Amino acid sequence: MERFSIQHLVADRESDIISERRTRKMRIPFGTISVTKESKKLIAEILASNRLSSGKYVREFEKKFAEVVGVTEAVAVSSGTDAIALALAVLYDFGAERGDEIILPALSFVATGNAVLQAGFTPVFVDVDRKSLNIDPSQIEKVITERTRAIIPVHLMGKPVEMDTINEIARRNNLYVIEDAAEAHGAVYKGRNVGTLGDMAAFSLYVAHIITTVEGGIVTTSNSNFAEVLRSLRSHGRACKCESCVLNTASAYCAKRFKHGNNADIRFIFERIGFSTKMNEMEAAIGIGNIYAYDDILRKRRENLYYLMEKFGEFEPYLATISKEPHEEIGPHALPIVIQENAAFTRDRFVEYLEKSGIETRNLFSSMPTQCSGFRFLGYKTGDFPNSEYVGDHGIHIGVHQDLGKQECDYFLGTVEEFLSENTQKKRKTLSLGIHCSDQACSQDQ
Repeated sequence: MERFSIQHLVADRESDIISERRTRKMRIPFGTISVTKESKKLIAEILASNRLSSGKYVREFEKKFAEVVGVTEAVAVSSGTDAIALALAVLYDFGAERGDEIILPALSFVATGNAVLQAGFTPVFVDVDRKSLNIDPSQIEKVITERTRAIIPVHLMGKPVEMDTINEIARRNNLYVIEDAAEAHGAVYKGRNVGTLGDMAAFSLYVAHIITTVEGGIVTTSNSNFAEVLRSLRSHGRACKCESCVLNTASAYCAKRFKHGNNADIRFIFERIGFSTKMNEMEAAIGIGNIYAYDDILRKRRENLYYLMEKFGEFEPYLATISKEPHEEIGPHALPIVIQENAAFTRDRFVEYLEKSGIETRNLFSSMPTQCSGFRFLGYKTGDFPNSEYVGDHGIHIGVHQDLGKQECDYFLGTVEEFLSENTQKKRKTLSLGIHCSDQACSQDQ
């Protein structure tokens, strides 16, 4: 009669759990959206009013967003990309010239680089730090020239940039700082909210983000002069700069309308080259509802992110993610994952495994100047940004949104553990096998 060792029993048990798990595949989407009862009520009111273009609800959303961030001004636009572009375009009113240089990290969503070019500036890229995924401050002063006008620190995946160093560099060189806070809702750096750490900050309000208007963006600042120019820029460069336009909100008389003289309607006086990027009322209504639910959404997403980050150390040295420093709170946008050099598998293989297991993934962006062909004309070459390029080739991120719970997080962790057990020499820990089970399944196993 064949003798069975404890190793046989563990292997058989492991095989049974994997088999059972594959019959219970979950679906874990990358993002979600919370359209609250308050938002639906406001949308109904807006539709009944027949006033859908930017008006009083957009202004209400701007005020509430400014309060959340902790600034005096917020100007809503139609995308996060436009938020960056408008913040940059403000600089023309304060001495910048077309073609001047803006320093930004090579690794970011392509919108950051696109916005610099769309605003008429020249992007100057620097590499990132592999550990934080953020711009490497030690590389910035090497590329500053007499035409440099601003630095864009990108709080990638919601992890705050080392802003004290950035701001000191900017101060020494008389530069503006415009935060790309697209993914950094709720992030905190040394007790201060991201979005208050530079001259202006640009947030995305896309559907996968913590505060969403479905499509949209918003610029925050505590400089009222910047805010006036932003309001002009978003509406074709008009001379209109009021926080709330009575013509749009109430069809009331505007005392400023003809102040420029006879036959000079302020709505047709264009003081600067502008954009057409106003937020509409229904988008604002969704945003207002999200702000009412903001604390709960932020808490749940942060719980998910920190739980996954805590458990992720088990997957070293094959996979790495960011870490939380004592002086910060990470904006819980997503969980970034970078496949390490000693992993004997490719990103494609890892992604395929996750996707087949029902877990949606996204690549962790690219080195814009060397991995996005649209930037080829700038003359950078492969190898100029080794850290950004490595992450661009080996990085992914997954959602941590508020519709996920511990069971979904454990399912993801179990899927990763299973993948590593099949694709590396890493042996599965007997004590961690339960991570694959739902609460009900685990109680049955016991």
